[in-house]
Amino acid sequence: MKWNTTRFLLDLTSPKVMGIVNVTPDSFSDGGHHASTVAALQHCEKLLQDGADILDIGGESSRPGALPITLEEELARVLPVVRDAIKLGVPISVDSYKPKVMQAVLDLGVDIINDIYALRWTETLTDSNGYQIADALSGMQVVAEHPSCGVCLMHMHREPISMQVEPMQGDVVSQVCLFLTRIARALEQQGVNKDRIVIDPGIGFGKTVAQNFELLARQDELLAQGYPILVGWSRKSSLAAVAGTASTLVQSLGGGERMVASVIAAVLAIQRGASIVRVHDVYETMQAMKVLGAIK
Repeated sequence: MKWNTTRFLLDLTSPKVMGIVNVTPDSFSDGGHHASTVAALQHCEKLLQDGADILDIGGESSRPGALPITLEEELARVLPVVRDAIKLGVPISVDSYKPKVMQAVLDLGVDIINDIYALRWTETLTDSNGYQIADALSGMQVVAEHPSCGVCLMHMHREPISMQVEPMQGDVVSQVCLFLTRIARALEQQGVNKDRIVIDPGIGFGKTVAQNFELLARQDELLAQGYPILVGWSRKSSLAAVAGTASTLVQSLGGGERMVASVIAAVLAIQRGASIVRVHDVYETMQAMKVLGAIK
């Protein structure tokens, strides 16, 4: 199985590690640590030294309760980092749902669009009086018009500001499979080859703790949809919920202290067929993957 991206054809017969580069002041785990262009690029280099196969750069937090930022602010955060990261010789992914951001980074040569809204977000350009001055632009349109970029379609219930206020109900796995398959096939109908598409069940995005772990336990049902799976368990609160206790949950298991649980979750996801794991702790994840590889 391969993932076709702008500049790279990624062989997914061996799992890949996607290192997270948050160019944000408010991400749930490492917000503010790499908010400047210099700090973000230094972090890119460190993740590559640690063994990352892909870098995922994001300029807007999608943590539960996060407020959206303007297009201009996101572009100001992301573009300076992307301009230099693109020279590092590895696939560069940009984590954004805004079509104009997608368009701008693809123009710079970015390899992958990683979208929490699964290309459903549409932008309408208006004048100062609020009148529409251009046709609406969707993420699906931007990706479909690009000749070769890779794309990751993620499932999210509701939106970041409200997703954990009222999580999903019912059979989470069947709903996630149906949603992702529907979007992926719609994208194929727009002319995007299947080998450009990866799906992500969206751990923590509008789901309960039990639902998140059900997605892991039944990951084979996601695999049966016929697309490679990217999964992001790294430092998610569901890990703290099972690794901590009710009384010490918040105090004892912050972002960095969730590292061990995060690595275990990544290994379990790979054992169950995930092709890409999106992680903060690249070095530790690579060590665990080498151990897993040794027994295969």
